[in-house]
Amino acid sequence: MTTTPTRTVPPYRSALHPARAGFGGLLRAEWTKFWTVRAWPLVLAIGAVVTVVICELGASGSSVGGGPAIVVGPGGEVVNDSFRFSHRTLTGDGTVTVRVTGLRDRSGKGLGPWTKAGIIVKASLKQGSPYAAVMATPGHGVRMQWNFTHDKAGPGSDLAKAPQWLRLKRLGAKLTGYASVDGQKWTRLGEVGVGRLPGTVQVGLFVAAPVHEIVHRSFGGTSEVAGSGQATGTFDHLAFQGRSTDNAWTATDVGAPAPGGPNSQPGTTTVSPTGTYNLTGQGDIAPDENSPDMVQMSFQGVFVGLLFMTALGTLFVTTEYKRGLIRTTFTATPSRLKVLAAKATVIALITFTTGLPATAIGFTLAKKTLRSNGFKPPEFPDLSLLENPASRAVVGSALLLTLVAVLALAVGVVLRSSAGTIATVVVLVILPQILSFALPLPAAQWLLRVTPAAAFAIQQGVTYYPQVQHNCLPESGCYPLTPYHGLAVLVAYTAAALLLATWTVRRRDA
Repeated sequence: MTTTPTRTVPPYRSALHPARAGFGGLLRAEWTKFWTVRAWPLVLAIGAVVTVVICELGASGSSVGGGPAIVVGPGGEVVNDSFRFSHRTLTGDGTVTVRVTGLRDRSGKGLGPWTKAGIIVKASLKQGSPYAAVMATPGHGVRMQWNFTHDKAGPGSDLAKAPQWLRLKRLGAKLTGYASVDGQKWTRLGEVGVGRLPGTVQVGLFVAAPVHEIVHRSFGGTSEVAGSGQATGTFDHLAFQGRSTDNAWTATDVGAPAPGGPNSQPGTTTVSPTGTYNLTGQGDIAPDENSPDMVQMSFQGVFVGLLFMTALGTLFVTTEYKRGLIRTTFTATPSRLKVLAAKATVIALITFTTGLPATAIGFTLAKKTLRSNGFKPPEFPDLSLLENPASRAVVGSALLLTLVAVLALAVGVVLRSSAGTIATVVVLVILPQILSFALPLPAAQWLLRVTPAAAFAIQQGVTYYPQVQHNCLPESGCYPLTPYHGLAVLVAYTAAALLLATWTVRRRDA
């Protein structure tokens, strides 16, 4: 019996560079695949153009004009600066101490949580001038605030339960606030600098009562309940130490409302023989958050652009499943996870490098149009592309387009259906944004916290300060999460979808 010798076949070795035969080669193959299918670059280009055009059209339909005079704070921000002030001059260093014994709403409707009664050191009587104040509030305890945007919590005791002793001390360029419940043991709230103070400043007692509005929205419509904007603060044990050119306290309405206008009642100040001061006033000392969000208004085209990026991410993978070409891909590259990673990387690079110029151009054109329609400084700062929040919104919007495309790709791997994938992503990302305009506010804000639509918060240009009560309405461009936290929700959804897609390609047949 003759034995035929066995011939050993050497294993296949690619002639390509290892990087090209590995993940680098997959990236190149997927990149080439994308540009070979003519419909995909067309969808990408149309999506970019539509994003820019809708940004411009949205801006052209918006205008602003009239309204009250704008007050600008030390940092260039628009502020509210109106209150009842019983004051005198202080030259050099000095201290003011007082006890706040009561704070009540004049109409009996109830105090707003940020109604304020306390003591203040202010550079001048001019609205928007630097200041520091220590105050008692009915809803947030004792606070130290300065230059409108800064707020620091003090002891949280309730003014309704115990009077609050307050003290404000000037020493050079520093202002230090103190609080006490008995006038003996003092808690230091903080030492702050408010900028360049003149040698002579205004010090004294103040009361500010912002109008607080409560918005209720149901399926039948929206209702608004406004609380009173005038309150009375009661003070005693007023003590002043320092040099002053005044012999007595002078009462002034800083930022007095226009006669005959809304909330036009002047403030009052009375002093009893026992030295009890009653100040009745209105207004607020805080950032003004009532202006439209010009930055957010410049990105209306991104909402429509998401539809094209959703379709692009979906077709990039479901087309191969539909035509059976995915079997060829997995045969050529048995490591399916590398194939998924290459597809996700390529679609992310393509959508981001296209989306970033689109959002930058869209913002620039929309900003120019809004400027011509009345959105001008100082109420609406002239932001360049390299300044926050504009730069954050531009890059964040490009990331929003990118993440949605990758999310669509991952969902497409799981569902293997173009129609089902597009519908799923639209329901997750776009539908909650639409529903938030109609649902009751608690439900709307819940949707914008737990769904990928939270990522639209990255386009917010207005800073919402915690020391200002405001109604966060989705139709006004306000979101319950901060810009980066909102984007993080979409990142989490995308990561979860990719993990599910990874599990799917390893478990299922091609």
